[in-house]
Amino acid sequence: MSEVLSDMEKEGYWIKAGPGYNPKYRSTVWSLILLAQLGGSASEDKRIAQASSYILDHMAEGSQFTSTTSGAPSGTIDCLQGNLLWSLMELGCKDPRLDKAYEWMARTVTGQGIAPMEGKDAAIHYYAYKCGPAFACGVNDKLPCAWGGVKVMLALSKLPQHRQTPLIKKAIQQGVEFFFGIEPATAKYPTRNENKPNRAWWNFGFPVFYVTDLLQLTEAMVNLGYGKDRRLANTINLILEKQNREGQWLLEYDYTGKTWIDFGKKKQPNKWVTLRALRVLRAAD
Repeated sequence: MSEVLSDMEKEGYWIKAGPGYNPKYRSTVWSLILLAQLGGSASEDKRIAQASSYILDHMAEGSQFTSTTSGAPSGTIDCLQGNLLWSLMELGCKDPRLDKAYEWMARTVTGQGIAPMEGKDAAIHYYAYKCGPAFACGVNDKLPCAWGGVKVMLALSKLPQHRQTPLIKKAIQQGVEFFFGIEPATAKYPTRNENKPNRAWWNFGFPVFYVTDLLQLTEAMVNLGYGKDRRLANTINLILEKQNREGQWLLEYDYTGKTWIDFGKKKQPNKWVTLRALRVLRAAD
């Protein structure tokens, strides 16, 4: 963690000032996500608090995190919004601006009070990437993107009950119905050109950025209270079957050489992946 923080600029950003999506995977967005997965805490390190405030300062006007360098809301997308909201909550950020960012995200799931992307005169409308309800994404040919949806559900799972408005509860329920609409272990969620599910679903890794895996999907469902739901049973069994004889899990997907730190050799037992798996299984039981 110290290596990541040592490269932060005093204003609270990494590499390049602004919304911080590029360059991957060392800019502000990815550094904050990484710090959250490493167990960082805003209350224990003022640099993390500074970075959390900085990324919120660079949200678009409608409380969207954005991938554009200009800060325009058109760069909003489920995986980015979900990843950063989960990360900020995990880091212990208590900024009231989080509530509006959560409200935007929940509206994009339910469609409540949000106009189609063609309705650009409306105060709140969809955009080219975040193009419709139920995790619809322009990158996925306007079909629901399960990768982005997992990030949204993971972020929603961080909200305590007393902060879950009726809108947020509706978004959670719709998300649960989407992910349990098929057998999760098959990962047969909509893909452009009716392609087969990406193999990354079954390749557990660390860190986890916009690519996701069944372990993270299970984490979101377990955190939302579905750990003992029979619809999750096959996925939990799949996680258990990937454990080796020494009780470890392998690093199957990685970002070696792409982010600030390397986290082990691919296809070898890995403490970070093992920690992810054990946390999920413990929470499920």
